[in-house]
Amino acid sequence: MHNKQPYDIIDAQLSDLNHIVDIYNSTIASRMVTADLEPATTESKRAWFDGHSPDFRPLWVLRTEDEIAAWFSFQSFYGRPAYNATAEISIYIAEKYRSRGLGSVLLEKAIGECPRLKLNTLLGFVFGHNEPSLALLRKFGFEQWGHLPKVAVLDGVERDLIIAGRRV
Repeated sequence: MHNKQPYDIIDAQLSDLNHIVDIYNSTIASRMVTADLEPATTESKRAWFDGHSPDFRPLWVLRTEDEIAAWFSFQSFYGRPAYNATAEISIYIAEKYRSRGLGSVLLEKAIGECPRLKLNTLLGFVFGHNEPSLALLRKFGFEQWGHLPKVAVLDGVERDLIIAGRRV
C-alpha cells in the first residue's frame, strides 16, 4: 500500500456483510466492475455469503483504519465437483482506498493460499473495458483465456467479457 497504513486480511464475519455490500454497491455506477445495474441488499447477498468458508471458498475482508477497505472472494467455478481445484476470484475496493495497491496485496495473498485451498487454477471474469482490473490480473501472470464479445448490455452499450486465467 502506498500510504503504509497497517492492515489485516481476515475471514469475513456476518457482521461485515453490510460493509461488503456497501463496497459492492459503490462500484455499480461505474458500469465497469459488476453486471448488476441496481444496488444489492444485505439480505440478497446472504446466501452468497453463506456459500463461503475459510477452508474451501474464503471470503476475506481487508481492514485498515478500523474499517473495511476491500474484500476478496473465491467462488466455485461451474458448481461441479470435477472443477473443485478451480475458483473464480473477485476483488472489490472501497472508493477512498482505490489506487493504493490493495488489489495487489489481496491477489498476492490469494495466490499464496491456493495450496492450502487445494486450488490449481484461478479465473477472473472482467469486462473488456475494465483496464485497471485487467492490468492487475496481468501483473500477476493471468492470461486471456476467453473473450465473450458483447454479452453484457450496460446502459444500452454492449460490453465484452474477458475470462482471465492463471495456473497456480
